[in-house]
Amino acid sequence: MLSGPLLSKIILFALPLAATSILQQLFNAVDTAVVGRFASSQAMAAVGSNTSIINLIIALFVGLSVGGNVVIASLIGRQKQDEIADAVHTAVVVALASGFILLAAGQLIAVPLLRMVKTPEDVIGLASLYLRIYFLGMPFIMFYNFGSAILRSKGDSSRPLYALITGGIVNVILNLILVIVFHLHVIGVAAATVTSNAISAGVIFRILHHETDFFRVEIRKLRVNRKHLVRMMRIGLPAGLQGIVFSLSNTVIQSGINDFGSMASAGSAAALNYEIVAYYFVAAFNQAAVTFTSQNFSAGKYGRCKSVFRITLVSSVIATAVFDYTVLFFRGPLLAVFTSDPEVYAFAAMRLFCVLAFQCMVNSYEISGSAMRGMGYSLTPTILMIFGTCVFRILWVLKFFPRFHTFRILLMVYPASWILTGLLVLPTYLVLRRKLFRQGDRMIGGARAFLPSEPGETDAGKKSNEPGETDTGQKKIE
Repeated sequence: MLSGPLLSKIILFALPLAATSILQQLFNAVDTAVVGRFASSQAMAAVGSNTSIINLIIALFVGLSVGGNVVIASLIGRQKQDEIADAVHTAVVVALASGFILLAAGQLIAVPLLRMVKTPEDVIGLASLYLRIYFLGMPFIMFYNFGSAILRSKGDSSRPLYALITGGIVNVILNLILVIVFHLHVIGVAAATVTSNAISAGVIFRILHHETDFFRVEIRKLRVNRKHLVRMMRIGLPAGLQGIVFSLSNTVIQSGINDFGSMASAGSAAALNYEIVAYYFVAAFNQAAVTFTSQNFSAGKYGRCKSVFRITLVSSVIATAVFDYTVLFFRGPLLAVFTSDPEVYAFAAMRLFCVLAFQCMVNSYEISGSAMRGMGYSLTPTILMIFGTCVFRILWVLKFFPRFHTFRILLMVYPASWILTGLLVLPTYLVLRRKLFRQGDRMIGGARAFLPSEPGETDAGKKSNEPGETDTGQKKIE
């Protein structure tokens, strides 16, 4: 990541990552499709109603994996090989602890959360059953996410794809057997999901356990390194907080969708599958922006940081636009995969038109925010995105939507919030980048001691050197 042409490397990094996320969503969509075609629309609505809730609960802990990615990538850029192993094992401990916390939390608050989002009474029983079973697999989900982040930090985005394919194939087979043959409906798709997540996590563990370098994971070495944990939290917690508030705003929107009944919930769930797939192109280039920026920024290669931003932004816009407009053109057969009910189809088609036509605008703030996180600034984009995409959406649903109360007006909150957030985050990134690069150029060798601190820690806007380091951030030769 630190030398040579960037475009091909970013594409080769992002495409397997996009494929991983898209396949994961497609495997999850099998849950919705199988119950929609072979069970009932109520079962389909029950599975779809859980999407925003699941994202809400796991967002904080998945955000922490971003912190692990940035910290490990920065250590690579600074050539701190002796510290990489400690950071890797710290990330694994955080993953396992997070997974078991989520497992317990999911059992306790499943029904209250479903009632909070006004899940229709005719599906709340099935929805709570699905949610409780789903959360039994949270330790596996967290380990897979953190393990994948560890591999991505050194540029490996292919092997997490192989792990997901292995688990996903099992998911599809079990879905068909448990629902069609044994008529387990919601229980069947939930159990299949837990099993597939366990298999994917097992493959990731095997990969990490057999690494031959500093990334090798050994059970006897699992412990928390306080220094690396603090750095992961400093980057990851704001990202997780943003994810929580972002999911909360979508949960509020879901409550508005539920006002229109179970058919609207089912239609929204069907369309949402394609929206999420499109967003995974953005997420893939987000990860590329974070990882490539972190390594090059820590190495003092600021020109490459600018190139990383341009390439990831343009590539993500093109990928998102091509996918979105392809889905809109072929919306008929694509939505028929999930439902044959005309009323459900009508709601789904309206959501596609209101959202996908504008979704490429998401890149203006997502890529900018990821680039800032790669430079160590996580709180700044979080605050701006919380206001632009979360506070604004909640105000729209609570204040503007009740005046008109149409499905179309409710969904237009998405493009409106994307425009506002882009106007906030993109200029902030450009100003911050100019400031940091000027500071870096004035330092000896153009290198920084470590990830930059949030404003206010030191006069130079950077952390003090670690004990035993020179002004250039390099270890003294004993």
